[in-house]
Order: sequence, then C-alpha cells, then structure tokens
Amino acid sequence: MGKENLPDKPFILVAPHRTWWEPIFFALVISPREATFMAKKELFKNPILRFILVHAHAFPVDRAHPGPSVIKTPVKALKKEDKVLIMFPSGTRYSEQLKGGASLIAKLSKAPLVPFVYQGPLSFGDLMKHKQITIGVGPEIDFDFKAKLDEKQTKQINDDMEKAWDRIDDEIDPSFEYIPPKKKNK
Repeated sequence: MGKENLPDKPFILVAPHRTWWEPIFFALVISPREATFMAKKELFKNPILRFILVHAHAFPVDRAHPGPSVIKTPVKALKKEDKVLIMFPSGTRYSEQLKGGASLIAKLSKAPLVPFVYQGPLSFGDLMKHKQITIGVGPEIDFDFKAKLDEKQTKQINDDMEKAWDRIDDEIDPSFEYIPPKKKNK
C-alpha cells in the first residue's frame, strides 16, 4: 500500500522496528532496487547468517562502540551505489526512543526519508502460519537539507517520522497494536 510514494532515486526507508524479518519484506516492496541495511555485528558471527547478510548488502555495526563507518557506509551506498538504505531509527526492537542517525545520514547524502510500516505477524510461529502481512509506504518526510542539523531539527524530524508511521498504521488497520518484545536476559 502506497507504492506510488517510492522515489525514483536513492532514499532512506525509515520504519519502526517490529520484527527481525521486516527488512526482507521491505526489500521485496522496493524490488528491483537494491537495498542495504545495518545489522548488529553479533549476527555476523554465525557463518550461515553472515552469508545471508552479506549477500543482502547488510553491514555490521558495533552498537557499543559505533565508529564513523556507521555513517560513512550508508552515505556511500546512497550517493555512489544508488542503493536504498533500510533504517530503523530506534536501532533495536526493544526501544521506542529514536536516535539521530537517520537525520544525519539524510543530511549528508541528500536522500529523502520515506516512512514504511509493517503490520503483520509479530511472532515467527504466526509468520509460518502465513498470516497477512501489509507494508505501508508514506510520502517523503519534509526535510530542509540546507538547515543546520541541530537538536531541535533532529527532534522535529523524529516527531515527523513517528506521526507518519501513526498515519500509515491507521490507514492500514487502526486497531493494530504493536507490543514491543521483552528483551531476553543473557
């Protein structure tokens, strides 16, 4: 729903992070365009998962010590490789707090932020039961690329993303309720 909102240029797909399989469905929606996305470095330790992630154009991120590559790698993918960046501004399914990375990457790459929303099974068991999945795409989020990216503008962009996600959720199914999973203790 909303595929007419997909720009015909590199863009940053921003979405609330609800499941670990969302990037697959988002990539299907934007196909044949190629996407890239960040994945926590721990996922790359498993050889099978690493193979899948590398071939899906994912790149590892050290959440405890993010370096400059967290910004440089996606900016390069957007500007030089004509890819779409799939990004979850909260960074994790266990947080609703948005960070400022999406704004910074948009500013440096001049790529628009396009809100996406996943509504569907939230457990792997329900996914395997072939329950309905709907992906909603909203219009580009207003972004002043010339303005100084400060705390106020970052907050405004984060607020705009959340409002866009709420609108898309309401258009798909106003009764849908996302309940974040409880983080497993290690």
